[in-house]
Amino acid sequence: MLMRGEEILLAMKKKGFGIGKWNGVGGKFDSQKDKNIDDTALREVEEEIGVKAVKMEKVGIFSFYFPGKEEWNQDVHLYLINSWKGEPKESDEVFPKWFGKDNIPFDKMWDDDKIWLPKILEGKKIKGVFTFDESGNKIKNYNIGEL
Repeated sequence: MLMRGEEILLAMKKKGFGIGKWNGVGGKFDSQKDKNIDDTALREVEEEIGVKAVKMEKVGIFSFYFPGKEEWNQDVHLYLINSWKGEPKESDEVFPKWFGKDNIPFDKMWDDDKIWLPKILEGKKIKGVFTFDESGNKIKNYNIGEL
């Protein structure tokens, strides 16, 4: 997630997993392209919104479980990027948009985002486990702590 002062860049997912939701940019580890998860984050930011991260800090690690859709289960590493080269631009996967910290569209995001994102924006580094209900839309239970 790119940060610009009191603003955060979110991306509307245009296709695939999470379509129609605002989220950070990102994707899956690719053993052909990435040496580690940090490389994945750098590559995905460049591929999805056309910027090259200069300063990136890991601020979260989350495990997501979807009992009704186990193929959606995943571990997510979250980074904040405060310095980059280039201007964020739309791609075939996402449409990026800046939001003020007090104007985040939680009603158009994953249900868990309203739990952890405010903590990240307060400067905390956290880890969490989130289990969704059978529909995959609502949080059934969660546990978060410091990273």
